[in-house]
Amino acid sequence: MSREDKKNRILELIEILNNASNAYYNENKEIISNFQYDKLYDELVDLENDLNIHYSNSPTNRVGYTINKELKTVLHEKPMLSLDKTKSRDELVAWLKDKEGILSYKLDGLTIVLTYDEGKLNFAVTRGDGNRGEVVTDNVKNFKNIPLTIDFKSHLVLRGEAIITYSDFDIINELEGEDSKYKNPRNLCSGSVRQLDPNVTKKRSVKFFAFSLVECEDKNVNKTYESQLKFLRDLGFDTVLYKKVTKNNLIEAIDWFSKDILENDNPSDGLVLMYNDIEYGNSLGTTSKFPKNAIAFKWKDEVSKTILRDIEWSASRTGLINPVAIFDQVEIEGTTVKRASLHNLSIVLELQLGIGDTIEVYKANMIIPQVLNNLTKSSNLKIIEKCPACGSSVKIHNDNGVKTIHCENSECPIKHIKNFENFVSKNCMDIEGISISTIEKFINMGIIKEYADLYKLNRYKDKIISMDGFGEKSYNNLINSIEARREVECFRVLNSFGILGIGTANAKVISKYFNSDIHEIRTKTVEDFVKIDTIGPILADSIYSFFNDKNNKKVVDNLLKEIKIIRETKSSNILENKIFVITGNLFEYKNRDELVKEIEKFGGKVSSSVSSKTSYLINNDLDSKSTKNMTAKKLNIEIINEKKFKEMIK
Repeated sequence: MSREDKKNRILELIEILNNASNAYYNENKEIISNFQYDKLYDELVDLENDLNIHYSNSPTNRVGYTINKELKTVLHEKPMLSLDKTKSRDELVAWLKDKEGILSYKLDGLTIVLTYDEGKLNFAVTRGDGNRGEVVTDNVKNFKNIPLTIDFKSHLVLRGEAIITYSDFDIINELEGEDSKYKNPRNLCSGSVRQLDPNVTKKRSVKFFAFSLVECEDKNVNKTYESQLKFLRDLGFDTVLYKKVTKNNLIEAIDWFSKDILENDNPSDGLVLMYNDIEYGNSLGTTSKFPKNAIAFKWKDEVSKTILRDIEWSASRTGLINPVAIFDQVEIEGTTVKRASLHNLSIVLELQLGIGDTIEVYKANMIIPQVLNNLTKSSNLKIIEKCPACGSSVKIHNDNGVKTIHCENSECPIKHIKNFENFVSKNCMDIEGISISTIEKFINMGIIKEYADLYKLNRYKDKIISMDGFGEKSYNNLINSIEARREVECFRVLNSFGILGIGTANAKVISKYFNSDIHEIRTKTVEDFVKIDTIGPILADSIYSFFNDKNNKKVVDNLLKEIKIIRETKSSNILENKIFVITGNLFEYKNRDELVKEIEKFGGKVSSSVSSKTSYLINNDLDSKSTKNMTAKKLNIEIINEKKFKEMIK
């Protein structure tokens, strides 16, 4: 390649990578995979170094993302540089030399800088583009695990990573339908933290993991990186998982992390190795791009060849229909893989997929299966024309060049999946072992269309056993779990219908008023419901309207043929007019629900927060410094443990 060709290739790569970054960070779209991005980025670095040409708009000269212009921004006191990186274990050992290091996860989220003054969180700002960050103080106060106050009164500045765990990401996608906008936890986290409305952040279960101190007057703390992390933990911060290493055990530590990441719930795109001696690390200074006291280790993705056998079209609650590649199983990173999301129609067309093609697959960051390449490119794949869940015609949308397939039938059963999620939940039918993703698969396959169908799954044993993630044992566990809930309390059935305004508390009140007779409840008028305490005319109309809807009548009739209502009885009224709050770990009862049930059986009520109306706080740790304990003591409310409670109901 001539010098001119190399120069043109540099310009081409800059455009491709900048477009990909803009789509990823600002439009919440993934137009190329992480693997492809890293591959092109490394090629750009090599060409720039070869020609000694570095253009101002090159992604190698920038860190972070484009600033959200609607948020207030501030300059960082010190530029936040990105880290140099390697995929070679040997290079990492050579970099560490004879020094002691700290090896930790490089969490994949959004870097945040926190400032505390007088022991209170005063300021929070994102990394931004490395020079200027966005002020997100109010949003950060809604993270799940941020200490708003700490036992350190001097000025303190620290850095850490905001993340959304894989499990929380799945839940959020199920509840909010975010799968049509966000493809991974990092994207969702970035969008959640950089919100103008802090209430949105609060709903997204964002967590913060501290990884370094920036300013602290305690000089002893600043001697080693490990002492910083311990100091931050003592103040109440969650910190990154780390191991202390030397050149003798560094490879062993990397291997440990490479196994742990397969089960770890926190998104990570590699590791960070830092000199434990802070003074030594700082004495090395920086290059124009990277600090010299730390280096990132990127997982080297393991790529495998396999044969594409099918494309599964999976409808979602938002109407988006996602293509999923099904291929001959391969072993990657120690696990068996036989399916991978293709995200959208554009990726399917770009890869020129066809059944029987030889494809390359890998796990992005050793976690998420992805199709990297199609080696044969037959393009013989037939694109679906009808929704797999309801059979309606589908429509192709083209949003800024990204093609997606949608079902626009408002009555498509997959769009009502939240109703099924509510139906099987703990406070409703309490069917264990059936996840919302499993229900979604059943709907896509046409196995279930209404609640009663869940009790007829034995008709589809062969289909279910052949599903990905299922086998004979999983099938039997599922059926046993459903059969165990054929006899349920009336309030659970009432709560399971998802009637607007009816939650567990109101369902219990209504059930009690009508002596657990669901058949009687179905025949009552608005005037009958208004007679019940806590039920007003709007709620009464909601209940009446539900039971008098023609389709709902059919759904309820079919369900009642499959289940039996248990008449709820009280052992005594010994706890009548007593209000309990529960906190802390339980030892005498299997779980909190079991204790709540026991309180209600004896006529008591349970509240979620301590107030002047609370009769007792149940907490096995009587000396706990928790907010509920402190509030109870302040209000002179008696704190009892489980054994004391059991004595009360004897």
